[in-house]
Amino acid sequence: MKIKTISITLISLALLGLIGYRITKNSAESEKNDKKGDKKPPLTVTAIVVSSKDFSNAISLSGSIEANENVEIRSEVSGIVEKISFSEGTNVSKGQVLLKVNDIELRAQLSQAITRQKLASENERRAKLLLQKEAISQEEYEIASAEFRSLKAQTQLIQAQIAKTTIRAPFSGKIGLRNISPGTYVTPTTLITKLVSSGQVKISFSIPEKYASEIENNAAILFTIPNNPQKFSAKIYAIQPEIETATRTLKIRAIADNSNGKLLPGTFATIELSLKNIKDAIVIPTEAVVPIQNGKVVYIANNGKAKEVKIETLARTSKDVVVTSGIKSGDTLLTSGVMALKDEAEIKVKLK
Repeated sequence: MKIKTISITLISLALLGLIGYRITKNSAESEKNDKKGDKKPPLTVTAIVVSSKDFSNAISLSGSIEANENVEIRSEVSGIVEKISFSEGTNVSKGQVLLKVNDIELRAQLSQAITRQKLASENERRAKLLLQKEAISQEEYEIASAEFRSLKAQTQLIQAQIAKTTIRAPFSGKIGLRNISPGTYVTPTTLITKLVSSGQVKISFSIPEKYASEIENNAAILFTIPNNPQKFSAKIYAIQPEIETATRTLKIRAIADNSNGKLLPGTFATIELSLKNIKDAIVIPTEAVVPIQNGKVVYIANNGKAKEVKIETLARTSKDVVVTSGIKSGDTLLTSGVMALKDEAEIKVKLK
């Protein structure tokens, strides 16, 4: 019985020892595997060797098309519209009569003023003869003369008001939609219609101040309009003499031919502006650039690891970016997988 108890005790101890050994070994193997798993394999990335080349610099800008001349037609005098002499949406010539405001009261005033002027003229003539004969004083003559000049000026004023009752086109162009009808009482605040000259159109746009020194008068630009693949050309003719402080931009205006009428004032325009070419520029693909909170960075290969480098840029296109500092010719620039990279990450480079 004693021998049986000892045997059971020994077997139990042996089993406990075996269980403890397996637990310890499994724990060690698990820890070893965990440490082994912490080390990630190198990330495979593509790269290019940076080199310098001449860069044809051009920027894309937004602008708007404006009429060469555009005016709101209003009456300078108040009155009833007597006659409308234009058709909506038609071309008119400079000086063509557009509208006639009733002037019957002004003509009556003019008739009265002319009568008074004639009488004052006769009085002035008689006073002059009497002055020559020393029958009246110089002061009495001057009073008669002043009365005549005053009535003459009044007559001219009424004649000017009558002339304003006939509204003429200030320049040749296309008339817009009218907002009045015959019999409407118009005042100087009444918008009658609009007149637009669009045989030529203006293209207005703004550029960042860093390009201001590269813009010159008579430089050519290209532009497109929505839903039209055609490229139109224009020539810069006016440059604002100062930078707008609120936007740090320079306003520019170009002019383009529009004899075919395809360019409607008010249309949005996308402008391609060519700048001076940059010699020996460091040009890299846009996909290599990673934007960060306070600038831009790229990654270069450095002894099997990715190195983060902050860069400064000058110009860009849809495909390329010109870099002014941060990298140089001969650097191996990483171009794929850059969004997943971190500084000092292990990499496997495949050159393009």
